Formats: sequence, structure tokens, C-alpha cells
Amino acid sequence: MDRELLGREAVLEGLAPRLVGLPAGGFQQVKTEHAEDLPVVVLTGGRGTGKTVLLKQLRTHYRGRIPVALIDCAHRDFAGLPTGDPRAPYWSPVTEALSVLGEQLGPAVRGAGHVTFPRLAAGLVAIASTGWDPNNTQHIRDEALRLGMLVESGSRLRSAGRGWVVKIGAKFAALGAGAPPGLDVIVESTVESLLEDLFDRGQRHAANFYGEYPGAGGNAKRGLNLLALQFHRERDADARTLAERHLVGALRADLMAAYAGMGKLRRVGRPLVLLDNVQEPLGRRLLEPVLRDRAEGRHDQTVIVAAFRGYDHPALRAARRCTLPRVTHSTAWNRGPEVASGALAVELTGLEPEHVRQMLDAQDPGLRTPPQLARGIHRLTEGRPLGVALLTRAAGQAVDPRIARAAPVPHPSQAHAPTLPGSGPVALTPGALLGLSVALREDTPGRETAAELLESFVHAARLDRLTVLAAAHDTADAEFLAAARLDHDGGAAGVLPMRDLLAEEYWGASPDHFVGDPFLRTLLLHRLNTDQVRWRDVQQTMSDHYPEGHPRRLHHELALGQTTFAVARLRDTFRTADCAAWLRELRFIASAPLFGPGDTRRAVALGRTDAEQLVPDGTDRVFHLRIRRLLYCVWQLTDLLTLPDEDVTEKMGDELGQLAALHPTGNEVLWQASRSWPQAVREWRPPQTGDLP
Repeated sequence: MDRELLGREAVLEGLAPRLVGLPAGGFQQVKTEHAEDLPVVVLTGGRGTGKTVLLKQLRTHYRGRIPVALIDCAHRDFAGLPTGDPRAPYWSPVTEALSVLGEQLGPAVRGAGHVTFPRLAAGLVAIASTGWDPNNTQHIRDEALRLGMLVESGSRLRSAGRGWVVKIGAKFAALGAGAPPGLDVIVESTVESLLEDLFDRGQRHAANFYGEYPGAGGNAKRGLNLLALQFHRERDADARTLAERHLVGALRADLMAAYAGMGKLRRVGRPLVLLDNVQEPLGRRLLEPVLRDRAEGRHDQTVIVAAFRGYDHPALRAARRCTLPRVTHSTAWNRGPEVASGALAVELTGLEPEHVRQMLDAQDPGLRTPPQLARGIHRLTEGRPLGVALLTRAAGQAVDPRIARAAPVPHPSQAHAPTLPGSGPVALTPGALLGLSVALREDTPGRETAAELLESFVHAARLDRLTVLAAAHDTADAEFLAAARLDHDGGAAGVLPMRDLLAEEYWGASPDHFVGDPFLRTLLLHRLNTDQVRWRDVQQTMSDHYPEGHPRRLHHELALGQTTFAVARLRDTFRTADCAAWLRELRFIASAPLFGPGDTRRAVALGRTDAEQLVPDGTDRVFHLRIRRLLYCVWQLTDLLTLPDEDVTEKMGDELGQLAALHPTGNEVLWQASRSWPQAVREWRPPQTGDLP
């Protein structure tokens, strides 16, 4: 799904043009920042914050204008080779990634020719020779041409390269006539032929790059030999790391050389390398050599923008940090003494409500969705771009007469009900959007929005487990629930890995919920609710885990639609409890999830069912019903899946004000809540108790 990027102008129109030297569109040059020493830009953020989309947009904006490449460090192509693959002796994720980057950076751009990579090609060919069988000339030919040339089709070096392959094959055949040659002999023969036949005087400066290899003493042949043999020592991690570092440097040196020419074909705009998911091991193996080389004064002009899933990592502790808006007009970066200070970590903050409104308007140009829906989507997603994109798209497709969609479940608490073609009135709420079908492309069938989001947020192998654990409040709860309901999926032993996973993927924490992020928890509970038997079993298990009257038990009873004991607890403790603590308990109990049809909260909150209510003997009927109405008010107004209702908001304030006169010591606290809680709802904030007197 192609998504329009909003709220990312700081990078697209500010930071990137200043580093590249070209605007996002057009060829008018922009004054570049950091003439000699460039920062490595690392975009940080959790899942669904738009990192990948931003990298793709940068590639789209600059493709054909400057050399640009994008790879995903988490892609399966870099994960490993199939068992028995003949490339195994000379393959690594880094060599594969560098080969792919070279292929993408090579094509000609406007006003300039192709970029050739003789330094990188020489290193990859030398390393590849460590896995060659002198008797298999066809394999040598195929691999040399696949890995080694990295130059444009039809060039002199490509033509010479084909002749070189024939020569090296003949030389290996001669070697194979006697005793099988050792690895060092094969490598030396390859390198010797490489330098003699391919690197003539015009390429000698490129070959000299390997004379700088540690231990080469200025001799390019020795440097290439050492590179290949040390890379082959797979069990010697330091040796392979050194070889890979030099290969990364070769790519950057080739790019520098491509910009050294003068005349009408002189290149404009620095080359751009985009790396997604650099939290993976490959990402670190690509970035560390750049950071170390630049820290040691070996500068280059390659702009590197990387995406890191998360916000913090030991490798980034010394990085310069800023939030997205701060890079709009200048890049506040300077190098410190630490190697990692060469990175500028830019946190991708959530979208603003105005961005969400613009995205919804783009999907619903007829403005037939409820006026409050954009703010409701923002509140549910907290501005997470992927969530916003899918929910606004689902809303647009729901009201688009050209697209047939299943009608969402009506939500009785909402007054705005657009009429869909061929259906009756339907109330669009954030909760209804989760159950709607959304088509990511016009030529593909739709799929439930919540399912699409969960597929992006949670690995399929962990989804069932997290779906159940979303009902738990803490680790102990989760272990109890897993032992009771996930015995087939690791039981209690599977809880700690899930807790660590949530932390590693930077989903927020909460003292009241095992899955702390409200958006992710809502999606998981929505999925749990699609199986009503499983929903009841899980909620009942959690309810039975606590003694009668415990707030957590009441929370789960409320999720099952059982309100009797919650009302009784709040009623009976009202006059004796600390008022602020009582309000916190009310908020927690009323945070119980509610999905699907049959939502009667609005009617109860507004007192429309009071007449039919039976009140326990000896109980003040007026007081009992007031507590019940307040519970339902808070339950609906704090539900992320609904849209605020002004009548219910006013009723909540009125009930709190009436209760203020009944509490022996908490009059001021309740009176303040009667004012601040409705105001918080109108400002799309959760009612809080921490700021009460």
C-alpha cells in the first residue's frame, strides 16, 4: 500500500535535502550541511511509526537524480544460504548486502553516467575465490560475473572481465594438473590475474585501495590476499569483521571516485544509501565500519539514512539525539569523542490530530464520516502512522459508493450515522473501523483492519499467545492465565519471553496491564473477542483469580457484562475511602473492554433505564443509581473505541458534582473532578486523578 506521508516534512523537505544537496523535487541545488564530515542519520521509532515508508519515499524522490539504494537488513535474502549452497565459504550477509547496494547505486542518473565499483568488485572476487573449485570453471565463470564486475553492461571492464574469466579458468586447470592447490594458492592466482588483466593503468588507483589493508604495507596484491584469507576464517570473528569493514569502505571509496570527475557530466547531489531495520545484526555490521572510519578521519560524501526499530540501544548511547521537528531547518549535530557520536538519532514522533484529519479527508472527500472520527482515530492510535493510514482508509472505503463493503456494527452511542449504499444507517467509530474490511490495493480483496494491523505489529508465531495474555495485568497474572489457558503453547514458561519481546520491540509499559500499549492491547483484545467462547473463558479465568470485591476481579466482570458487584463495591466504599483513591479505582474498573453489538452504556449513563432497576433492600435507591450512572458514564467516555458524547460528558460532571456534597471529607476532590474530568474528555485526554487537590 502506497501511503502519503504527512508529518514527516522535517526529513523529506528539510534534513534530507540539506544533506543530499538537492530538494525532494527538482534539480535546483540546496546548500549542503557538513561539508566534510557527515552524520549517519538513524530514524528511531517502534513498529508502525512510518520508518520504512519514509525510506521508500526518499528513494522515490531521489531515484534517477542521484545514485540511491535501499535494502532491508531484516530481509530473508540476508538471513543465510540453503544447506549445501556452494557459495557458503565466501558468503556473508555483508557481502550480499554490498553486492545489492552496488547494483542499485550503479545505474546512470540524469546528467551523469553509471557508477562503477572496481574496488568493491575486486574485494568480492578475491573473497569468492576462497570457495572456487579449480576443476569447475563454469561455476567460477558464473560467480565471477555475478559478484565481481559491478559495472555497467557493455563497459570496457565488463568486456575485459569476460576475457579474464577465461584466463583464470585456464590457470586453475593448469594448477589442477598436479596436486590439489591450497587455498592460498587459489587466492593468490586469482588476485594476481585480477590485478594484471583487469586493473591496468586506468584502474591502478582503484587497486591501490587494498594497499591500505592492515598488514599490506602498501601492496595491493598482498592486501587483497589478506582480505580474502581473513574473511575465510569464519570462526575468527575479528578477522572477518576487519575484512567486512574494508569492503564497506570500498563501496564508499568507489562512490567518492564517481564524484571526482569534472566537466559537463559532473554529478550533482550526494549519493544516498537507505538501510531499513538496522537493529538486525547486518545493520550493525554495515554501520559500524562507517562510524569508525569517519571517527578516524576517513570521511566520505555518502549520505546514509537508516531506520532502527526502537528508541535506545547500547550502540546508540553516544549518538546525538533529537526529535523530528528539530531537524526541519538545521541539523543540530557535532562529533564527540565517542565513535557512536557520528550518528544522529532522530525520533519519529506520532502524527498530530491535524495530520489525521487531512488523511481522513483525503480518503473521504465527501466528508460523510462523523466530524469527531479523525480525533477518535488519533486517540486510539496515538498518531502511529500505520494505524492512522489503515483506519482512515477503512473509513473512506466504508462511505465510498464505488466500493462495496460489509457494513460495520452499529454503535448506539453515536449520533452521526452515514448511510452506506445498499444499507441502513451505520455509525462509524474507531471500534467499528477495526472490524471493517480494508483493501490495501484496488485489485485485491479486503481484509479486517485489525487483522492487517496485527500482522504488521506481531509475528504470527506469537499472536495467539499475546492475544490471551492481553487480558492480564502483570507478569504474575500472565503466568497464571498462561498456565490455565495456554498449556498447549508453552504455558507459564512462555510468559517471560513475551514480556521481553514487548520491551525489545518498544511497546509501552503500564502498571495495570501486561500489554502496556493501549493500541496494541485493544487490537489483541478485539481479536480475542472474535471468539466469544474463548473471550468468556479468559475473562472468567482472570475474574476467578481474584477475591470478591477486588478491583481487578470487578474489571473482568465488567468485561463480561456483569456490573452488579462493581456498583456495590463503589457504592459501599464511597464514604469511607480516600476520595482520590476511590476515583482511581473507578477509572480502573471502568477501563474494562467492550466490543460488538449490544452496547447499552449510553442509555444507562443518562438514566433511561433507572425505572426498571431493582435496588438491594436497605440501600438508598437514589445514591445507588447515581453510582451506577457514573460508572457507565466513565466506562463509555474512557473507551478508546467510541467517540465522546456530550450528553454523557455533562452527565458525568453532574453526577460527580452531586456526589461531592455526600462525601464527608472529599468534597473538594470530587468537585474538582466534576470540572476537570469533563474538560479532559472534551480535550481528548483521559480523566486523571493525579492532579486533583
